[in-house]
Amino acid sequence: MSSPRTSHLFWPLLLTLGACSAVGPDYRAPQPQVPASWSAAHAGDPALLPAGQGGQALPAQWWTQFADPTLDALQQRASKASPDLQSAALRFAQARMQRQMVAAQRGPNVDAKGDIQRQRQSERGASARMISSIAPVNSDELVKTLAEPFTLYEAGFDASWEIDFWGRVRRSIEAADAQVEQQRALLEQARLLVASEVARGYFELRRVQQQIAVTRDDLRATEESLELVQARADGGLVDDFDLVRQRSQLEDLRSRLPSLLAAQTQAINQLGVLVGAQPGELSAQLAAPSVKPSALPDLSPGLPSEVARRRPDIRAAEAQLHAATASVGVAVAELYPSIRLGASFGYSSFESGKVSDWGSRQWAVGPSLSLPIFDNGRRRSQVTLRKLEQQQAAVNYQQTVLKAWQEVDDALSGYGAERQRNAQLQARLGSAGQAYDMAKARYAGGLTDFLVELDAQRNYLQARRDWVDSESQLRLDLVALYKALGGGAPVSAASEVQ
Repeated sequence: MSSPRTSHLFWPLLLTLGACSAVGPDYRAPQPQVPASWSAAHAGDPALLPAGQGGQALPAQWWTQFADPTLDALQQRASKASPDLQSAALRFAQARMQRQMVAAQRGPNVDAKGDIQRQRQSERGASARMISSIAPVNSDELVKTLAEPFTLYEAGFDASWEIDFWGRVRRSIEAADAQVEQQRALLEQARLLVASEVARGYFELRRVQQQIAVTRDDLRATEESLELVQARADGGLVDDFDLVRQRSQLEDLRSRLPSLLAAQTQAINQLGVLVGAQPGELSAQLAAPSVKPSALPDLSPGLPSEVARRRPDIRAAEAQLHAATASVGVAVAELYPSIRLGASFGYSSFESGKVSDWGSRQWAVGPSLSLPIFDNGRRRSQVTLRKLEQQQAAVNYQQTVLKAWQEVDDALSGYGAERQRNAQLQARLGSAGQAYDMAKARYAGGLTDFLVELDAQRNYLQARRDWVDSESQLRLDLVALYKALGGGAPVSAASEVQ
């Protein structure tokens, strides 16, 4: 039995050892290879990149830069009704609860207990054999007396605490914290994906609706031209061949309308799925706009280093690497002995009236040691497995970063190319309109035949459709670019884990 002085030295030693550094590798945040500018990470023609790369940071609700109240209302509704967002939020909440469960291992476990048992000891058990050996003369009477049934009353509590010598608990908490940050980033990623899908679906709908409006305007203009040709044919100024060609042009335009109307219905239904609306519920809200679409917002992609911190998928991959690194330390700590401090105190009595008497007390206190000796290589295999998972997480992080630069470069190039195409289509539309006006005037004056006017009309209508389509494509490309830039996701965590 140790002396009081030895005990006084033993407990501080245990507490000191419990505060030792944790085993396993310490996590060091990776430094991604960030280009100094987007031109340095561009794989194509420099003319496709925007001129400005600085500017103000993107707002958290980046879609508000389009200044479209209908889009804002759809985004607000989708943020509340999206099942993907609800699932991501629940996974984040689960990670926080898991972290609390892991952190609870730092403190002691205390359990209260209470028993009332009716007992009878065997007349042929080990205690009876001991009595026969000690007092062979009166052993039968003693055995029968001890074997009589009695009621045992017990009450008390047990307490235990694992001394975190090797940092198993600390590494577990570190891994849990990283998993919380991973789920937080994945929640932001889900928000970005839902917002991007809503914006993309909305602008796809507006594109179809603008094509419907253009087609109907073309139908009215073509019908007026047909009336003019009909009048000239009735007057004998032209033959029926011009009349047939104009009717063919009119039927061609009419054939486009049903498929466009069907595409409009599909686009509205797709948006309804994203915002949790029933078919037809959004028809009034998503009626074709009567005003011209607002101007495109100024592009401000920011610096590549800002995008690396802003993109949720990069932050999720980094948190996964952190969790995998901490898990290696947890596995390594399992190779070492574990020591638990235990204590129990209570009362035990076979007389109900004397359970709480001081003489009925019983207690025990002391450490317990668990030393792994042989497990057929299971623990060491666990360490190897965790190291392989750490390597996989590192590869996944590097791949995520490379994919991010590719997506941004593709989005910048696509948006830049469409802006150039849009400017050229606008110039083409102006020229085609002038040519059509001139052809109509020359035909009305009898200077050319109707084929010249018809070709000019076809060129003008096609140029108008292409320009309207490009206007919508610009907005779709800008949505893709905002998504590639990480939207307006915050650079740092929004809140700390309690």
